Amino acid sequence: MVNIKQSILAGLFSIVTIGVLTLLTYKTDYGIFLLASFGSSMVLLYGYPASPFAQPKNVFFGHLTTSVVGLFFLNFIPLPIYVNIPLAVGFGVGLMILLNVTHPPAGGNPIIVIIGSVSFDYLFSPVITGSTIIIIFAIIINRLILRKSYPIQ
Repeated sequence: MVNIKQSILAGLFSIVTIGVLTLLTYKTDYGIFLLASFGSSMVLLYGYPASPFAQPKNVFFGHLTTSVVGLFFLNFIPLPIYVNIPLAVGFGVGLMILLNVTHPPAGGNPIIVIIGSVSFDYLFSPVITGSTIIIIFAIIINRLILRKSYPIQ
């Protein structure tokens, strides 16, 4: 049976976390904090925080790794987009697994990077800053509000 309390709280805390990133992005001059794949990260961080894929190391380095791969393919592999995207996703997924930083939502980052033709600044904002913010929120919410052991040691 579905845990109604867990689903409501996961939804609520996702609203809060993505809401803060959205406000920072659209109501301040600090930069971009939103990354589409952060929406999927919410599922793990608030729905399944004990998952190895939801641990801070995986969230941060999973998003960073796949974004770097996307930027590498975008800037240094002169192939058509319909070839670059699947190659970048495959390399990004493989590298996350190799480095033991698998975070499934990050698998979409090379697509976002290549379709958006983003600059290298994208690594700082939104990837690094946004990932750091969602990890801080996940620690605060899971530990202090939900009283869960997060991150798992």
